[in-house]
Amino acid sequence: MKHTSFITSHFSISIALLLAACSGVSVPESYTQADQLPAIYPDYADVTIPVNIAPLSFQLEQTDADDAVVRYSNGEAEILCGGLKAQPSLDDWRQLAGKAAGGDITVEVYARKGDSWTRYQPFAIHVSTDSIDPYISYRLISPSYVTYEELTLNQRCLENYDEEVMVDNMLCSTEAKGQCVNCHNYQQYNPQRMQFHARQNHGGTVIAYDGQLRKVNMKNDSTISAGVYPAWHPTLPLIAYSTNLTSQSFHTRNANKIEVADAASDLILYDVERNEVTNVENDLSEFECYPHWAPDGQTLYYCSAHFERRDTIPAAAEVFFRASEVKYNLYRKTFDPATRRFGPREMVFRADSLGAGILGLDTLRTDSIGLSATLPRVSPDGRFLLFTLGRYGVFHIWHHEADLWLMDLNSGATRSFTEVNSPDTESYHSWSSNGRWIIFSSRRTDGNFTRPFIAHVDADGHGSKPFELPQADPGYHHELMKSYNIPEFMSGRVTFTPQQFADVLKGQEAATATFTESK
Repeated sequence: MKHTSFITSHFSISIALLLAACSGVSVPESYTQADQLPAIYPDYADVTIPVNIAPLSFQLEQTDADDAVVRYSNGEAEILCGGLKAQPSLDDWRQLAGKAAGGDITVEVYARKGDSWTRYQPFAIHVSTDSIDPYISYRLISPSYVTYEELTLNQRCLENYDEEVMVDNMLCSTEAKGQCVNCHNYQQYNPQRMQFHARQNHGGTVIAYDGQLRKVNMKNDSTISAGVYPAWHPTLPLIAYSTNLTSQSFHTRNANKIEVADAASDLILYDVERNEVTNVENDLSEFECYPHWAPDGQTLYYCSAHFERRDTIPAAAEVFFRASEVKYNLYRKTFDPATRRFGPREMVFRADSLGAGILGLDTLRTDSIGLSATLPRVSPDGRFLLFTLGRYGVFHIWHHEADLWLMDLNSGATRSFTEVNSPDTESYHSWSSNGRWIIFSSRRTDGNFTRPFIAHVDADGHGSKPFELPQADPGYHHELMKSYNIPEFMSGRVTFTPQQFADVLKGQEAATATFTESK
């Protein structure tokens, strides 16, 4: 399939020469005007993008089209792409996006069937002057009902299409002994200060800290597990974790397929420099999970569900039998960085007593009484709290009804983030370092695989239509049989290699953290 991309301007001789050299692609002079937008994938119509994002390639989904011409333009500057896939070059796109910053790129699609051309309604791509962090990282994993060992932690440059593996789980897995890596996290978007956890074979928490790698064992007689879900303090060498007794069950007649639940969970605080663990919360009747620091480092947010056992069956089995009863609320604790002491917990958002029709809950597609709020994430300016709301449970990435919700921490006003949500799963969200962008995992494309979507959020908390992570080949996600989990923004790339991480996991005995009681 032919493809040509070029940018033209009446004010540039060099670019005009390029135009003359690129033969075979031109806008049709004769065509029929259609009333509808073109069917394209990904859907980039009326999205807002950062000025430094990679080119928004897309493909025409008109199944009867034989050929197409796409024109991206801003004023007198334009890019022309020929073929059913519009794939602008990186250099051309940067010039056009830079010129359009603060305005729009207009996109016109012409499709040919036989000898006849059709021009579809043009659409706009809004180019924000707000830039985005240059990198993201995520876990790529097959559906867990297929396999969980064949997975990687990857990093991707948002300014182009470069993607590379950071951690390759299969380097530490054998036929007899498997491994699972998860939950990467960074201190203030810094790729030089990161951590992830490995379970089973060669298990431990790997911490990269200013050029040094080490493996740590946080499990002791006073904790129910090693650190699982992390939150690195914005300035201090401290990481808050939840410790979790997690298991999963598989549905046979439920659209959600899988339920992941905790039979127990607590909060701990880990000192990176002292290799020391202290308890934060360890109430046996509370399932505390998903800690997250406010940007000033003086408040710790988390979610917790009250659950009292009443049967004699194993705890994990009872949680699954009563799964629909497990509802998480959002809490926070003040933190004194000088004394490292936490205050008492404070309710932030009570989800377990909410019902449909209250605060716009009809958007959640549920008529149940009592809901569950998870994954609190505070914007870098400290004003907004973004979280996931579902019917029950803590692992909403598998819940098709899960939506993103936004709370204004100044006023307490809370609403469904309708501009961003879809009829399917939204979860695993994070804020960019300037607070103007969010990235999250969504199943809106096909209902099965999560894909990263990015949306602009203005200073007043209004969101834009999300756009799917751009790829060089716009059909890439149609063919990728893996999900993106936990997309996180980064200020740069991680420089350690997969083999270096594997060498630490396989070659180092995990340094056992000391345990001290909280003050």
